[in-house]
Amino acid sequence: MIREFDLTGRLAVVTGGAAGIGRAICAVLAEGGARVVVADRNAEAAAALAAELGGIALPLDVTDPERCEIAAIDLMANYGPAAILVNNAGIVMNATSLEVDLADWRRVIDVNLHGVFHTSRAFGRHMVAAGRGSVINISSICGEVTVHPQPQAAYNAAKAGVNLLTKSLAVEWAGRVRVNAVAPGYTATELTLLGRSKPEWFNTWLAGIPMGRLAEPREIALAVAYLASDAASYVTGTVLTVDGGYTAI
Repeated sequence: MIREFDLTGRLAVVTGGAAGIGRAICAVLAEGGARVVVADRNAEAAAALAAELGGIALPLDVTDPERCEIAAIDLMANYGPAAILVNNAGIVMNATSLEVDLADWRRVIDVNLHGVFHTSRAFGRHMVAAGRGSVINISSICGEVTVHPQPQAAYNAAKAGVNLLTKSLAVEWAGRVRVNAVAPGYTATELTLLGRSKPEWFNTWLAGIPMGRLAEPREIALAVAYLASDAASYVTGTVLTVDGGYTAI
C-alpha cells in the first residue's frame, strides 16, 4: 500500500454507520487499518457491525447536541481524540413544498444539517485541540443541483447547507483539522429503495447519469477513505462529487 493511504491505528467515527453508505464506509476504513466507531441510533445494528469489524459501537442520535458532546468526551477519555470523523447520518422525505408536513421538514433539516454541526463541534473540538484530524461530511448532488422528478426541497436545502458548513469549518480549522465533503450521486442503498421501485423515477435517474448506472456504496466509501488519509493532506474545504457524471451535464 502507498503509505499515505494507510489508516493504521487511527480512530474513525462514522455516524449512521450501521447501514447503507455508512456501513460501506466503516468496512473500507477498517480495511485501511482504522479502528472504526460505528455510531448509529440503531444500537443493535451498530453493535453487530462493530463486532464484525473489530471496532466500537456507539449508540448516538446526532440531533441531540448534549448526547454528542458526552459521546465525544467519553471517547476521548477511553481512546483519545478521533483522527477521522465521517458525518454520514441522513434521512430523506419526499413531499412537495406545498404539502410537506412542517414536522417532517424540521426533522430532515435537524438530522441532515444540524446533526452534522452537532457532531462536528462535539468531536471536532478534541481534534482541533490535538492539532490533527480529518472530517468528511456526506453531502449529495442534491446540494449542488435540483434533482427530479422526486420532490424533496428539505433534503436539497440541508445538503446545500452541509456544503457551505464544510467550507466554513475548513477555513476555521485550517492547519489543524481538514474538513471536506463527499457528494454522492444516486447510490444503490436503502435510501433510494423507494425511487428504484418507481419506474417513472428510476428511469429518469438513469437517463440523467452519463455512466448509465447507480453508484455502489463502496465506490462512495473509497472517496471517503482518500479524504481521510494523508494522501489528501493538502485538501480541505472541497466537495468531492462522485456521481457518474450526473452534474456534468
